Amino acid sequence: DVVESQEHYKSRWRSIWIMYLTMFLSSVGFSIVIMSVWPYLQKIDPTADASFLGWIIASYSIGQMVASPLFGFWSNYRPRREPLVISTAISVAANCLYAYVHVPHSHNKYYMLTARALVGFGAGNVAVVRSYIAGATSLTERTSAMANTSACQAVGFILGPVFQTCFTLIGEEGVTWKFLCLQLNMYTAPVLFGALLGVINIILIFAIFREHRVDDMGRQYKSINSDGEGSDVLDQNTEGSIDHVAVVALNVLFFVILFVFAVFETIATPLTMDMYSWTRKEAVFYNGIILSVIGVESVIVFMVVKTLSKKTGERAILHAGLLIVLVGFFILLPWGKKLPNIQWQEIKNNSIPRTAPSEMLAPFWSLPELQLPSNHTAEPVGCPVTQSWCLNTPMIYLAQYISSDVLIGLGYPVCNVMSYTLYSKVLGPKPQGVYMGWLTASGSGARILGPVFVSQIYTHLGPRWAFSLICGVVVVSLLLLEIVYKRLIAFSVRYGRMQE
Repeated sequence: DVVESQEHYKSRWRSIWIMYLTMFLSSVGFSIVIMSVWPYLQKIDPTADASFLGWIIASYSIGQMVASPLFGFWSNYRPRREPLVISTAISVAANCLYAYVHVPHSHNKYYMLTARALVGFGAGNVAVVRSYIAGATSLTERTSAMANTSACQAVGFILGPVFQTCFTLIGEEGVTWKFLCLQLNMYTAPVLFGALLGVINIILIFAIFREHRVDDMGRQYKSINSDGEGSDVLDQNTEGSIDHVAVVALNVLFFVILFVFAVFETIATPLTMDMYSWTRKEAVFYNGIILSVIGVESVIVFMVVKTLSKKTGERAILHAGLLIVLVGFFILLPWGKKLPNIQWQEIKNNSIPRTAPSEMLAPFWSLPELQLPSNHTAEPVGCPVTQSWCLNTPMIYLAQYISSDVLIGLGYPVCNVMSYTLYSKVLGPKPQGVYMGWLTASGSGARILGPVFVSQIYTHLGPRWAFSLICGVVVVSLLLLEIVYKRLIAFSVRYGRMQE
């Protein structure tokens, strides 16, 4: 065995910390403008509607889904510094483009769409980050390193909106630099700050990041994309085929995990507005607080599972995490008898249009609209009668909603970390770039399809159908986990080189 020197150990972990930073900046790049996209879009292009906003939000995940396998493939055969620097440079350029989308005289919304898609394309480097961390850590270090990576990602999602809030102090007008054609305001300052962080990240990659690779037992050796660091170990460490059944199963499980969380994030605002008669402002404010608390809860969970996994193993924790998520969505099912308040309930009953059975199944946009009195100026609150299920579906009590939030906020980070950790261990010491790219792509696809699924099912059929279907999906994923449970073991354990 080749004993790792102290100098090599320090260099290896400095490089891993640079990967943590890269993961943090990728998630900040997504969340730093998420609250201001809609008002900025309305300001630069009045022709944009809410449906186009959905495309802009989804474009980030689409870009990441396309880029992840490409960057992963690149990192398998070339020094990882190359895809890391190029991807970060693309994100920097895309953020600068976002700051200038107000300049063209027309089609501004398409420039914003392009900018967000390119930011997502640059964020495809998370596949490189996770494949590097998987290759630069031993089995005993892997769970902790993956948990730290996910924690950095979660902190980035939490701090992004905080940075955005700080930049609102600049105001909508801000400062205009005519010689640069740049408006520095509450919409552009966050992305320029993100671009600055990206430049710093590139500098640190050049200055500190080094290629390191160790086998499952922690012995260092050269990899195909090494730039000179490391020592040789026996070729037998990479002999043997990867269990592709386990790989496909974990991709499916990861898709389900991110799918149900995307549903949860998407449904929060409309559900609370319908059930509790919250205004738009109240729903954004209260759910913002709830999601922030869940973010903090997730970071704590990431730290706890590092220790817990050493006692119980990753498979058992993944199983427990999925069960917790299942209970969380099961609690959300409407059980009581009290119906939610209907919008404009102060209007006499004879002013509420009667819906024929055939109309109950019609698309929501074809149902008749309520005509308000001309002197009515308040924002409509409650469950809209255009959603026919509001008239016969019991409300979800606030205690149910809060309890579900806590459980999903506990189960999701557990599943997230364990699926990444098991995936990297199943793949073993071979280059993981392409495989990590596919895993990241499956997660991005889930974030695209989740909001589409829940918006259609929830709008037309209501929460009972939406959450029942989610429970069914989680149950199927639990059955899949049971089927492949014995196959989810480390590559070296599978071939008898290490004991589990």
